[in-house]
Amino acid sequence: MQTKSRWRSRRIFMFLTAALLATTVTACKKSTSEGPGKRDSAPIGVVSETVRAQPWLDTLQALGTVKAHESITVTAKVSEVVSAVHFESGQSLRRGAPLVTLTGEQQRTALAALEAQADDAEKNYQRLAALGQQQLIARATIDAQKASRDALRAQAATIRANLSDRVIRAPFAGVTGLREVSPGALVTPGTVITTLDDLSSVYVDFPVPETELSGLGAGQAVEGRTAGWPDRVFNGTVSVVASRLDVASRAATVRANFPNSDRALKPGMLVEVRVARGERPAIVVPEISVMQVGDETYVWKVVGGAAVKAPIVVGGRIPGKVQVKEGIEAGDTIVVEGVGKLKAGAKVREAGQPAANPQAR
Repeated sequence: MQTKSRWRSRRIFMFLTAALLATTVTACKKSTSEGPGKRDSAPIGVVSETVRAQPWLDTLQALGTVKAHESITVTAKVSEVVSAVHFESGQSLRRGAPLVTLTGEQQRTALAALEAQADDAEKNYQRLAALGQQQLIARATIDAQKASRDALRAQAATIRANLSDRVIRAPFAGVTGLREVSPGALVTPGTVITTLDDLSSVYVDFPVPETELSGLGAGQAVEGRTAGWPDRVFNGTVSVVASRLDVASRAATVRANFPNSDRALKPGMLVEVRVARGERPAIVVPEISVMQVGDETYVWKVVGGAAVKAPIVVGGRIPGKVQVKEGIEAGDTIVVEGVGKLKAGAKVREAGQPAANPQAR
């Protein structure tokens, strides 16, 4: 009896094991028959919105370099020794103030000799003119003496002009740069003495692409920021837009003037320029809806319940918003949340709505 009982228990165990194995195989086949495609066919929950034209007030941003209102490099015109230096580095000067005096003893001596000869020639001319009135000498003699006197006067004037070059003066009011010469130094034509900049106002030239020139003109308000003054905004105005575009970049140079009474802006500074432009209707989408992958910029449109990739051209940005120039139109539906889990052709549904139940079909 015990043997039969053990045999019956073994048969029951084998039957249960076979039934369990058959159930497992059936489940695996069912899972395999559904495949990954069926699991992925469930619509993805996203948040979408309809694109509308909205008022858009954006700013044009560019980089430019500060330049002084007036700026020169002061150089010598003649070869001479520096007699005296009348300025220090960084000094404010009025217009016409002397900067450097060069020696000119030889010219002064020559000028004195010529002036004496010119005086003597004038006296001789006057005597000959008196004799000519009495018709005692020929008219040609008088004319020759007059020509000799005028030639001496011209030579003296030339030396006076050369002597004036020995005193180098500031051509306009401004601030000197570093002093590059000292008394006793020999300078030649082109030798740098210092720089001179009028910093009472400065200007910034910056490039603007031809596609952004519409609505840009003289008088528009400009804001400037520099790394040297990170917490300060410099206010200026557009003074002129260049009449020609650069052939290579297809951009026009725009010049903006900035008051600079405290001389905070210095020539050579890099300035981030922002030009406020007028309000206009534009296609504006949430920034989170815009995808950037390499050089490709796109949004996901919803067409017939499926996600469709729509390449776009971005026109401008403000915090949280992006202006779209091309790629979508008012009335289109785009995905604004859940874009990271989409692929082309994926079925989508509005988040919060129940997914369709396959068993119900």
